[in-house]
Amino acid sequence: MQEVEVAGRRVRLTNLDKILWPETGFTKAQMIEYYVRVAPWLLPHLAGRPLTLRRFPNGVEGINWYQTRCQNRPPWLPTFPIPTRTGEIQDFCLVEDEAALAWVANQAAVELHPYLARVPDLDRPSFVVFDLDPGEPAGLRECCALALLLRELLDGVGLGSFTKSSGTLGLHVYVPLNTPVDYAATKAFARAVARLLAGEHPRLAVHEQKRSLRAGKVLVDWLQNDATRSTVVAYSLRAAPWPLVSLPLAWEEVAEVAAEGQPERLLFRADAVVERLERRGDLFAPTLELEQTLPSLDRLDP
Repeated sequence: MQEVEVAGRRVRLTNLDKILWPETGFTKAQMIEYYVRVAPWLLPHLAGRPLTLRRFPNGVEGINWYQTRCQNRPPWLPTFPIPTRTGEIQDFCLVEDEAALAWVANQAAVELHPYLARVPDLDRPSFVVFDLDPGEPAGLRECCALALLLRELLDGVGLGSFTKSSGTLGLHVYVPLNTPVDYAATKAFARAVARLLAGEHPRLAVHEQKRSLRAGKVLVDWLQNDATRSTVVAYSLRAAPWPLVSLPLAWEEVAEVAAEGQPERLLFRADAVVERLERRGDLFAPTLELEQTLPSLDRLDP
């Protein structure tokens, strides 16, 4: 155990030599270092958002769980109370600075899943999110093809969109709103878009969760647009065999993989992310400020 100073705070770090990714020998110390290095780009996407931690104390091949309660936190780390379905109040972590980020990483929180809304307006999501999840033998290349079709559909109703890798086999497409809207509206819109895509491209897309329908197709998962859900944040590490990152992508990169293959070009390990950020900046930064309004659903009529 050791104490280090991060952003003017004393943070206690433990078990730094523990290997969290056995395939590569990537340690807890390396994970904490990664999160502190990407903090300037990551923290704006966490600011004001209650955070669910996916913890892997014995590495990504071990027992893990999603933790919502901000337990054993230092007194300087802010929280926000949220009632559960049973009426119990849970205090969620709010990660606002590098010290808080280092603290949650020290909890072996490999994955960071913030709410789509900021406090105190938790019924006002900032985005519509589509999770493109392939069913074998479909993979990331098919996700890229469908993401481009989704982008075209959204462009047609006046909505800009941004994409990032899930960090595993899929893609996430975000439609920033940053205007007054509730989950009932965003969920209805996402569902209508998913059904339309599946109807127009039945060999590629499906909008229903049934496993039996998903083989060789890409699920357009619209269920993330719910007040009880949280979605992995841009620049979060993922619990894959390697320390892969959910990384914002340029649409040109997506188009190249859709056309040419080689989907591994869209899978980025932690050690490559900082250099890319310094070179290209945060491709997801516009999602924090771009203001858009959902169109009426009748504009989605085929």
